[in-house]
Order: sequence, then structure tokens, then C-alpha cells
Amino acid sequence: MLTKIHQNQRFFPFLTAFSLVIILLTGFFSPPESNSGRALPRVGFSAPSFTLPDGENQPISLGDFEGSILILNFWASWCPPCRAEMPAFQEVYDSHKGEGLIIVGINTTYQDDAETARQFVFERGVKFPVLYDFDNSASRDYQIQALPTTFFIDRRGTIRKVIYGGPLNEALLKAEVERLLEEARR
Repeated sequence: MLTKIHQNQRFFPFLTAFSLVIILLTGFFSPPESNSGRALPRVGFSAPSFTLPDGENQPISLGDFEGSILILNFWASWCPPCRAEMPAFQEVYDSHKGEGLIIVGINTTYQDDAETARQFVFERGVKFPVLYDFDNSASRDYQIQALPTTFFIDRRGTIRKVIYGGPLNEALLKAEVERLLEEARR
């Protein structure tokens, strides 16, 4: 057991460096674009509206989640930190969905393969909504320059926190969700 922990500790710096490289490279492949006068995705401001198709090609809008605590996670199937954090998102969703939490995975399909992304969702048993950004519209409006990028949004639709990079762990996700739930109770 101790040997396994020691091996994992040696692997951690490599994973961290690799994740940083992936984050930096995604900025080169998806340069920032004009927001065309739409609301900026900043803490304290309203989350930009979007409509994207789900896995069955049904349109889903941000407004469909009105009144819920929302986590938006922008990801790609080729992104190692994105893949690594998906089980933590599923665990937190399972634990808190009865309290009004909705997690929405937004696949950056314009720079990913839709079938590979769908297969990843199926294999991982992802049960929260996953939407597909084929035309870069949501990623552009949320100014996604690194993957993964995660937005925490309160019941009023206000962005409360943004985390660039990952992988995020279950403890951090639960802490943020519990903070938002506590604020909603006040």
C-alpha cells in the first residue's frame, strides 16, 4: 500500500505539468473572439444564455435550469484533466441533485469528435445533462480558452465562481455546492 502511494506521488508532478500544457494549448486552438455585446462571463454577473443540443439532438437552453444551482463544465473527450474529473462531477450530482443541483457538461464539440464524446459519456455512466457545442457559440460566449473550465451559478443565474483547469476533485466540488446551497437558504 505504501509503495502504491509513493508511486502516485511520483506521478502527480507529471500529471500536473501535463494538465498545464493541455490548458495552455487549448487557448491556442480556440482563440478569444468578440462577445458581440453579450453579457460577459464574470463572477457577480448573470450567466450568458445559450441553447445547445443534447445527445438526442433536443435543444436545451440555460433558461431550462432557472431556479437551480448550476455547474457548467466545459470539456473535451481528448482532454486528460476533463476525463479525470468526470467521476467527481457524477458523484456530486448524485449526492445533491435532490437539493436543486444540476450539473451540465458542455462538450466543446467544435474541437472534439461528437461520437467519441458520446461514447465517453456512455462508458462513464454520466447521468447529468451533456450538451454539444458544435458551432462554438456557448464556448465563445463563455470565453473558453482552457479546458476544463467550470462555472458555478446560483439560483438567480449569477456566476459565483469560475475555475480554469483541472482536474477538480469531489471535495472541492462539494464545498462549492454546499456554499451555494447555504446561500440559497438565507
